[in-house]
Amino acid sequence: MRLWSTILAAAVVFALVAAPPAWAQVPALPSVDALVAEAGRLQRAVARTALGAEAPDGFRGGELIEHGHVPGYQRALSLVPGAAGPFGAAFKTLLYGGSVEPETKMAMGLQIARVLHSPYGTVHARRLLMGSDRGRTLLRAFESGGTMRPEQQLAVNYAAWLTQDVHGVDDARFRQVRAYYADPQIVELTMTVSFYNYFTRLTQAVNVPTEPWALTAAVLPASPPKPRDLARVGLITDEQMAWSAGVVASRTRPAAAPANVLGLGLANSQRAMNLVPDIASSWRAYTATIGQGASVSQEIKLQISFAVSTANGCRYCTLHQVLGLRRLGVSPDKLLQMQKDDSALTPRELVAVTFARQLTRNPAAVTNADYDRLRAEFGPRGALEVVLQTCMFAFMNRFTDNLGLPSEDEAVRVYHDVYGADAK
Repeated sequence: MRLWSTILAAAVVFALVAAPPAWAQVPALPSVDALVAEAGRLQRAVARTALGAEAPDGFRGGELIEHGHVPGYQRALSLVPGAAGPFGAAFKTLLYGGSVEPETKMAMGLQIARVLHSPYGTVHARRLLMGSDRGRTLLRAFESGGTMRPEQQLAVNYAAWLTQDVHGVDDARFRQVRAYYADPQIVELTMTVSFYNYFTRLTQAVNVPTEPWALTAAVLPASPPKPRDLARVGLITDEQMAWSAGVVASRTRPAAAPANVLGLGLANSQRAMNLVPDIASSWRAYTATIGQGASVSQEIKLQISFAVSTANGCRYCTLHQVLGLRRLGVSPDKLLQMQKDDSALTPRELVAVTFARQLTRNPAAVTNADYDRLRAEFGPRGALEVVLQTCMFAFMNRFTDNLGLPSEDEAVRVYHDVYGADAK
């Protein structure tokens, strides 16, 4: 019975993916070959930020995906001490942690690079796929129009839909994904899309040159095996049990001061991420590094987050930024005006917000002149901090609103205090 139900479910998913309705089809995208050719020309590109050393000295085990190389995407974080290693570790855990096979997540990264027209992202996703037989099979499907397994095609479509629009996965599309993937795996797929949107915007904003070795035929070692038959229900893992025990224990201790300006404790976004605790932990370890010694004020960072979240139409994140700005003392009058236009922003805030919107809407169109204006206002490190904050909410908007996470009561209350009880 189990065998027949599995076959029937796979047949239904295959039918949904193999012949999707017109509204579900992804628009034509540039070919992998065309983007790889463009990446070859970008070997001579000049980065807009300082790049760290190419030698892998100083990196611990697990902090580099490439053996013997420090990729440009890690070198680009050199102005934020201590960030490059955790970023590489988070990337590696995202790919090889969780329960979705690594090659499926690499294929999602390749599709996102095509959607955002990123030659650099294309080369690196392609190189990762070349590291195993399963990856090379997926790569051939991209390059020659071959077929993927149904659940792989769903994941690749999911990546494109969610990259093009933070609300691009409507109920019908979500049902297609849920027909095969359990809740923890859907969270994992969503974190994969969110991460690659972060990664791609970062490399496009700072114009990372293509590394010559990334264009060679050399391949990476094969990835660890992953189960092909994914569970229909999620079983709580040892890591989740330990995390849950920690939450319960924290509730028995005296309340501590809020860990951040929002003061929400464990937000619903964190609760959702902990369905894949290994990936969530490595991501938080990285994000903890980029706020240390920051040169851009917390208020301007929240202005950036507000601008990105409103541009993307992300309700969950918009409410959080309003809560944070109010707690920093920003007046309701300014927040009301910000919902209409930029006239209440200071010149410094406007520079950051304008760049953030550009990187959000069309990252491939960011120019040297755009970055020069940002650097002139904030300096080299401050400019990179603006980029990273924008990338963070390219990540968070896709994670929170796509999963339909409910807003916390305090965030809703403050939002209604500012914008009125009827505000949505």
